Amino acid sequence: MDFKLTEEHLMIQQAARDFAQNELLPGVIERDEKQIFPTEQIKKMGELGFLGMMVDPKYGGSGLDTISYVLAMEEISKIDASASVVMSVNNSLVCWGLQTFGTEEQKQKYLTKLATGEVIGAFCLSEPEAGSDATSQKTTAIDKGDHYLLNGTKNWITNGGTADVYLVIAQTDIDKRHKGINALIVEKGMPGFEIGPKEQKLGIRGSDTHSLMFTDVKVPKENRIGEEGFGFKFAMKTLAGGRIGIASQALGIASGAYELALKYSKERKAFGTEICNHQAIAFKLADMAVSIEAARHLCLKAAWDKDQHNNYDLSGAMAKLYASQVAMDTTIEAVQIHGGNGYVKEYHVERLMRDAKITQIYEGTSEIQKIVISRSIIAQ
Repeated sequence: MDFKLTEEHLMIQQAARDFAQNELLPGVIERDEKQIFPTEQIKKMGELGFLGMMVDPKYGGSGLDTISYVLAMEEISKIDASASVVMSVNNSLVCWGLQTFGTEEQKQKYLTKLATGEVIGAFCLSEPEAGSDATSQKTTAIDKGDHYLLNGTKNWITNGGTADVYLVIAQTDIDKRHKGINALIVEKGMPGFEIGPKEQKLGIRGSDTHSLMFTDVKVPKENRIGEEGFGFKFAMKTLAGGRIGIASQALGIASGAYELALKYSKERKAFGTEICNHQAIAFKLADMAVSIEAARHLCLKAAWDKDQHNNYDLSGAMAKLYASQVAMDTTIEAVQIHGGNGYVKEYHVERLMRDAKITQIYEGTSEIQKIVISRSIIAQ
């Protein structure tokens, strides 16, 4: 059992840390306040290889392992979770799904541009009546011979307005329930495809979240991913890896808040000494450090399982469940350690607290993670 990171891992971690500090930190408060999508920053992330980290170099990717991805996600998320969710969706859901299950033609046409950040992708599963219950798809893709006719609405889609490539999950044969679902590649600009207004959100306000409407959108048969009826399995397999990305995001939010709280506690004085010397604060810092370290190990274990081609459903769900709770607990305590300043935007921790909440909701709520975990341990 080796807990030491390789030289390559350390280099990637440092590169992500430098990028976050130099490119993401300036303007992060304004982007959050005004809900500005980090267009230039995302473009630079693509140039640095952060948007196709696990994609084979022959398709324009970095060819790195999942551990590298977790390390980079943590560093980016410490500073700007709105940028890291773009990175997570593009890497975990869109690029990985296409590389693993797409045809060679689909990879050449779409994956090569997604991996380099020339375009970004979106993963479209959730609906007004199909959030946690992903089998209740109301969006339909009716087979018309050489194409599908797509109709329906998708909700809470990250990169909804800025993506060019959308992986849409839709029902083709309702009698077959989840076995009648397909995954289709939809391009922005296809006739009948409309993008709704940007959502006004509590956190990750710089990310681009929209509803999408499809009205008789003709999607060519060659844009289907996998065999007929593979869509639900595609979504579940893709989300299993996506949970590692969001667990890493939660870890980054927590560790970012902890680092700010630790620094502040060494500078702020009360009752004649720095507040870190008061047991009430010191014990909070100790609890935060332990929880974050445990979350980091869960994230890296899940990443290792994925890299070793082990089943990572259980370890990914555990990582996401625990890391998202740590993100909430840590950011709340970070605000508390900052006192009144913690409620002020310039100290960053209030934003991290707002950003943390979504990690318990998207890509499978904490309650869904407990279903996955309980089923896995009972079946053993």
